[in-house]
Amino acid sequence: WNVNECAVLAQQLEKAGAAFIHVSGGGLTPEQKIELAPGYQVHLAQTIKQAVDSLPVIAVGLITEPELASGIIVSGQADMVAIGRGMLYDPRWPWHAAAALGVSIADTPRQYLRCQPHRLKNLFI
Repeated sequence: WNVNECAVLAQQLEKAGAAFIHVSGGGLTPEQKIELAPGYQVHLAQTIKQAVDSLPVIAVGLITEPELASGIIVSGQADMVAIGRGMLYDPRWPWHAAAALGVSIADTPRQYLRCQPHRLKNLFI
């Protein structure tokens, strides 16, 4: 499948009532020659996003840094990002991303309030 054929499939899935589409180039066989770099599959998600009307699109591809993840969303390349490797390495990735981006986390369970770093007084609200 090429990315344009995938865009047509995404349009069909949208018409069929799909809730979202998670876009990946695969990388399932050694025959695939994929150059790895941060965000290396985001262009695929962007193509799909441009092809559908309102179907939420999830991008993947070595999205490990908060700034990259935020940029993908803010620029409209995708509606969401999947951060598999980042979460495997750091299960508290969302907290660290919020801190790096200067964002507060609402409705934090009270048992976690005691672990808020002293220098980040407004991380948990």
